[in-house]
Amino acid sequence: MSLRGRIQNGRMQRRSFLGVGVAGAMTTRVASLAEAASEGRKAQAKNVLVILEQGGLSHMDTWDPKTEAVAEHRSPFKPVSTAVPGLQFTSLLSKTAQIADRLTVIRSMYHDRSGANGHPLGTQYALSGEMPGGPLEMPDIGSIVSQRMGSKCDYLPPYIMVPGNHEQAKQTRVGFLPAAAKVFKTGGKDLSDPEWKVNDLGLLTGVDRGRFTDRRDLLSNLNVGVAPASNDPVRTFSDLSNQAADLLTNPLTQSAFNLSEEKEATREAYGTGHRGQCYLMGRRLIERGVRFVTVDVREPLTDKTPGGFNMNWDHHDYIYNKGSCGTIRNGAGGEGRYGIGHWVMMGSTDQAFAALIADLEDRGLLADTLVAFVSEFGRTPRLNRFKGRDHWTNAYSIALAGGGVPGGQVIGSSDKEGGYVTNRPTRPDDYAATVYEKLGLDRTKPVYTPSNRPVFLAHNGNPIEEVF
Repeated sequence: MSLRGRIQNGRMQRRSFLGVGVAGAMTTRVASLAEAASEGRKAQAKNVLVILEQGGLSHMDTWDPKTEAVAEHRSPFKPVSTAVPGLQFTSLLSKTAQIADRLTVIRSMYHDRSGANGHPLGTQYALSGEMPGGPLEMPDIGSIVSQRMGSKCDYLPPYIMVPGNHEQAKQTRVGFLPAAAKVFKTGGKDLSDPEWKVNDLGLLTGVDRGRFTDRRDLLSNLNVGVAPASNDPVRTFSDLSNQAADLLTNPLTQSAFNLSEEKEATREAYGTGHRGQCYLMGRRLIERGVRFVTVDVREPLTDKTPGGFNMNWDHHDYIYNKGSCGTIRNGAGGEGRYGIGHWVMMGSTDQAFAALIADLEDRGLLADTLVAFVSEFGRTPRLNRFKGRDHWTNAYSIALAGGGVPGGQVIGSSDKEGGYVTNRPTRPDDYAATVYEKLGLDRTKPVYTPSNRPVFLAHNGNPIEEVF
């Protein structure tokens, strides 16, 4: 939802108080970084950058090549060597193969919870590390982190999603946390468009900074004599309104989202299309000090991609087509995307991810930034009758880098078809526990609901020790 929409839904007109919607995405620092990390495992990362390639990326076509699978179901994309002797990806990750010595690939992800084999609950599970459907609606990992740790960047929200409009973007959750911990979604159809910008970040036309300051002073005068307790709603609203005012008047806010400030060579390294620029924006926000950034990408429908109206990874139909997978629903439900080998699919992903890791390292950001490349599940080891692959939760892959993660490492394995985990089974709960402990959050300290119920972080998970 846009900032304007959030304000209107809150029954407050935008002109009545400019920017309170933005403030809702900001967080008061309920715990400093030092306090959050004072107990438990020593922090190895300061920030988190999640690359959410939503839709269920085919693992045997990318991270986990299966040369021994039967010919009629085997991926046509051959294995390629990587920077790590003995480690192979498929040719769809040929650029990422060159930076494999910075990655840990986990080939033994799985989950067996009922309902999580569909995109909505599967995406919630990936975002929160908690299987949806329990007695409490669990917040995103990013919301927990922003609520517990705040951010070094005062003029941006601590948890941002770029652009936040993929098919399951509505599955983000703030759960039982205060609204201040909610994700801020930049929105925008196409970040490669020179006209792209984040809406509502700035003063209204005709309201200059001086006039805006006068309005703030008037509001302050109206509050004279009000001395609420620290947890009083009036005090909370006052704090948030001050944050919103700082956000709207700080020139660094607009600058943070201005991709034109990047060198042209850098933009080209990531890829000048939507996906490449989304990944670049992720790096840009991390560099500004935003605590938790999630990049989600669904290539927009353009004249260059006729029929591409839902470009996620849900390849139920014609996964190996060189162009469109079709536009008419034929029973499998995979229409509206291009084949996995097309440039706007894995070509752009491979280039953008390899560039991201190299760029973070070159800028000295990788050591303090945990990077996670995730999808909500994988694809079936066997092709269906529509020459596509369906949802598969019994085995899939993710990749981690930075934040103390050892490079050139593979954790776990699946069988020769990529159907079932054979070694070191790992679930989203374990991934969530890993993120929290990489940041130094003490999972023995609960987060409390408004009714004072203690909730322990990733209580069903164990950190993946091989990445510490």
